[in-house]
Amino acid sequence: MILRPATQDDAPLLAAWDEKPHVKWCTGFDPDLPLPDEAREDWAAQIARDVDWLDILIGEVEGRAIGVVQIIDPHLEESHYWGTCAPNQRAIDIWIGEESDLARGFGTQMMRLAIARCFADLTVANILIDPLMINTAAIRFYRRLGFVDVGERRFGDDACQVMELRRAQWEETET
Repeated sequence: MILRPATQDDAPLLAAWDEKPHVKWCTGFDPDLPLPDEAREDWAAQIARDVDWLDILIGEVEGRAIGVVQIIDPHLEESHYWGTCAPNQRAIDIWIGEESDLARGFGTQMMRLAIARCFADLTVANILIDPLMINTAAIRFYRRLGFVDVGERRFGDDACQVMELRRAQWEETET
């Protein structure tokens, strides 16, 4: 497993993954309905951006793209999705693209690589994540990785469980 920067060649695949029922459900959309136009990500434009607060990375296994992870600096991120945040934090969004790649350990591998990438910057104190409250499998998954509950929060219409992994806890598990 590797994480590599997304390229323009990845944009159509990311757009196709956005339409997958399991991805729509995890992002708060009805998996049985088409994705609303306003929810469609312009992946080509996102990938083309050169901003300090966002990394879009593709998880690959044996040269095959299996998922995507976004690492965000919530202090600098321009929409202020996370609200007012102190510096030296990161937030992660992750998903596996194809249903056939779920429950195969790829998400764990991608998260471990993403966490290590975040904490490679010695100024980063913690990482945030915000699974939907109804996504109990994701909440269990993040807890197994060392994330702890910070509290429930609404992001727009979505009820989420905000979770955090502090550098000190991660370092304890890595030694």
